[in-house]
Amino acid sequence: MAAAHYDSDEKVIVGSSRSATKQTGYEGISVGRYLATRIPSLKPPMTKVDNPFKVLGLLNKEQWLFFLVAFLAWTWDAFDFFTVSLTVEELAEEFGKTNADITWGITLVLMLRSVGAIVFGIAADRYGRIWPFVINNLLFVILELGTGFTQTYEQFLGVRALFGIAMGGLYGNAAATALEDCPPAARGIISGMLQQGYAFGYLLATVFARGLVDTTKHGWRPLFWFGACPPILIIIFRLCLPENRAYIERKKVREAGGSVSKTFIAEGKVSLKRHWVILIYLVLLMAGFNFMSHGSQDLYPTMLSNQYNFSHNGVTVTQVVANLGAMTGGTIVGYSSQIFGRRFSIIFISIIGGALLYPYSFTGSRAVAAPAFFEQFCVQGAWGVIPIHLIELSPGSFRTFVVGTSYQLGNLVSSASSTIEATIGERFPLPPKGKTKRYEYGRVICIFMGCVFAYVIVLTALGPEMLGRSMHASEDADLAEAAGEDAFHRGVGDGHDRSDSSDGERGEKSEKADYDDVHRKV
Repeated sequence: MAAAHYDSDEKVIVGSSRSATKQTGYEGISVGRYLATRIPSLKPPMTKVDNPFKVLGLLNKEQWLFFLVAFLAWTWDAFDFFTVSLTVEELAEEFGKTNADITWGITLVLMLRSVGAIVFGIAADRYGRIWPFVINNLLFVILELGTGFTQTYEQFLGVRALFGIAMGGLYGNAAATALEDCPPAARGIISGMLQQGYAFGYLLATVFARGLVDTTKHGWRPLFWFGACPPILIIIFRLCLPENRAYIERKKVREAGGSVSKTFIAEGKVSLKRHWVILIYLVLLMAGFNFMSHGSQDLYPTMLSNQYNFSHNGVTVTQVVANLGAMTGGTIVGYSSQIFGRRFSIIFISIIGGALLYPYSFTGSRAVAAPAFFEQFCVQGAWGVIPIHLIELSPGSFRTFVVGTSYQLGNLVSSASSTIEATIGERFPLPPKGKTKRYEYGRVICIFMGCVFAYVIVLTALGPEMLGRSMHASEDADLAEAAGEDAFHRGVGDGHDRSDSSDGERGEKSEKADYDDVHRKV
């Protein structure tokens, strides 16, 4: 395995170039030699990148619209998820259950996300990005409305279980929609901006929960009814946009082979044969990243209120500040990864995040807002690199499936993080406040997150990187093998057509020139 960089002929160097078609795997290098390259390959390429505003100017109108529809969908995906966590007490009272019983609704969503990622991921890679995206959001409309009309606890759990499948299907599609056609020079910052749709969704859910929950005779239900409305607009938005060009190129090759389904199945066999190690690695990496976000966020409001006696408003303000830090960090670190490399950026910001754990978890006054801002800056800063890092490492034929499934399987593994922290926290009791038992959750969060940061740093250092990898079907060796050389060349014709050049395509050429100066052979 080796990190991929461009040479002057725009070929990916992976051990040795075996054909004129760009290699997409990490074949041809021993495990020992690969491991020996991990530390040297962390050296930042120091790619020359324009200021963020000029970089964003590389996107043409179509590319901006692709990003915007993906960002809105991912934002509202997060909004719909947090509607339950923000109304746990109201739901428990409505159904005559404990808070722990209601959180099973959250657990079911996390458990079934992987099912949605597999189903909708394969559908998007086979049939295109548009209709799986539309069906996904249509399910959001139906299931959010359904949650608002549930009358029993059993109905609530059933609807939220189905919602988990729908939610799991969106991430991979959103990432592919926003990033596949994105100019290479802008991938880092667009990746960071896209990922922070999740934090933005949480902020919106917090604001609308304050305005809609228990402000009418319907109690918590209006929040869910409202949550079902914006996806209708997102569906209309997506239907007004064309299919991604990267997918269209791939579709032409499949059609040239005579049987689209047969070629697609052959692509799956080739991808599994060549990249099974990468697939396992990405799941392990995403488990660490999801432990990092859940471990630093899920129990944190409880720590503030239980251990440090913060009021409800105090907790809300701290959480809002932390999420502002998250959105800032994701964008800045995502942009920086274009200069310093994906792996180096993740490792560097994770080290800073580890150094901030003590003030983040042991500050008991309102001054904790500052470390909360910067800790989430680091956590979500590392996350800002993830969408494009996953896209660049994924087999071209199955980007939506691999990105979505690795993310959601990692989420499944980490779904018990708050339970682990809460259980360990009970071993460190504090003097009770009246009848309320208190625990030293801050110590547990600090130790737990220290281990998680160490895990992410080590795994990222050991992993591969393909900064600047081409998304074009004409440069995909997996597709060439699956379709056959004749069908492949008929499908791609004279290569991907750049004659309809836009600012984004000019950005790609500029990016290539930058890589020419810094490429390395491993």
